[in-house]
Amino acid sequence: MITRYTRPEMGRIWSDENKFRTWLEVEIAATETLAEAGIVPQSAARAIREKGGIEVARINQIEAEVKHDVIAFTTVVAEKVGPESRWLHYGLTSNDVVDTAQAVLLKQASAIIRDDLTKLSEVLKRRAWEFKDTPAIGRTHGVHAEPITFGLKLANWYSEVQRDIARFELAAEQMRVGKLSGAVGNAAHLEPEYEEKICQRLGLNVAAVSSQVIQRDRHAFYVVTLAVIASTLDKIATEVRHLQRTEVREAEEYFSEKQKGSSAMPHKRNPVTCEQISGLARVVRSNAQAALENVALWHERDVSHSSAERIILPDSTTLVDYLLHKTTNLIDTMLVYPKRMLKNLESTGGLVFSGQLLLDLVEAGMLREDAYRLVQLYAMKAWKEDMNFRELIMNDPEINSKVKRQTLEHAFDLQRPLRNVGKIFQRIFGEERATPAG
Repeated sequence: MITRYTRPEMGRIWSDENKFRTWLEVEIAATETLAEAGIVPQSAARAIREKGGIEVARINQIEAEVKHDVIAFTTVVAEKVGPESRWLHYGLTSNDVVDTAQAVLLKQASAIIRDDLTKLSEVLKRRAWEFKDTPAIGRTHGVHAEPITFGLKLANWYSEVQRDIARFELAAEQMRVGKLSGAVGNAAHLEPEYEEKICQRLGLNVAAVSSQVIQRDRHAFYVVTLAVIASTLDKIATEVRHLQRTEVREAEEYFSEKQKGSSAMPHKRNPVTCEQISGLARVVRSNAQAALENVALWHERDVSHSSAERIILPDSTTLVDYLLHKTTNLIDTMLVYPKRMLKNLESTGGLVFSGQLLLDLVEAGMLREDAYRLVQLYAMKAWKEDMNFRELIMNDPEINSKVKRQTLEHAFDLQRPLRNVGKIFQRIFGEERATPAG
């Protein structure tokens, strides 16, 4: 587990202390359910709840000898409970405890990630409205295309995060299941209704059918969903990295007064947070591959998935929690330069209005191929000779003979391609303006 990146809440969830305590919660829930059914003595259920406890060091000591973590765990609990411990783990197999407890741990981790996603959404929404009408150049293939607003870019990210939330809710809910159906899933020792009641005690649904393990398509879907979330954050960070390039310089991640970008070059302001986000997103995506490989197990169970999950589940949830926290702060404190955006937009002398000009020429009566040829001719001239495209068009006698001056000027009106941004915002947010803070 990558403890150096662990925020306190997520670190506690994946600690050995919390893991073994959650195992004990499953054992207590099972014993109390069976006691209510008259299968286990009430005194045993009471003793296990009141006296049962764990000692991580002692469990590790015993595991080093017996090479079985669940046996080491039950041995330590039994030492504390005393004679009534003979009813501990009654009718259960190891994975009844491990898989069910793991679902509880993932439920706890999911609550943190869900909160993280909500916070990121709020920041994206606020900044999208802040820059709703801030003109910027839209780029395709890295090349100037047509005008957009910077707020529209942020709104697009917000909308994607909403899809991430919907996917995550589904994945987390499918992961919120337990099983206590025994060594091959046939409920040989516990009746299915007891399994359901035990899971209810733990805040879980019951897997309708299982082998010795909860089926790993659930885990794969969960980790793949985390990878998709990480990819969204990578996408955002990559865009900010591009916008921070010296030649672009339209936005940049916050750079504090005491921060230093290079040991050799005092002028450097590097997008190190964005690069960290992009780098760690790759780790989460690589974990998704391992989760997918874990789906295919031999017969009713093997343990090939277990070793991988001890890494990929804590690490993936921890990393996504960390990346969401970093990305939220990135957007919240991001420095934005509207004047530079406008300067970049105007740097090609109106080339970015070629598409609108083409439509206006067609509407004026020119054949589309002729209009395209004429507009492209001047566009290429402007590119090659570093000339002003708008001036070239305004001075062309053929165009002026077919199109009114007012129409030509309208073709280069910046507000024209931005006229529907408000409608798009209303479609995304369902409101005409941002909700006031507080």
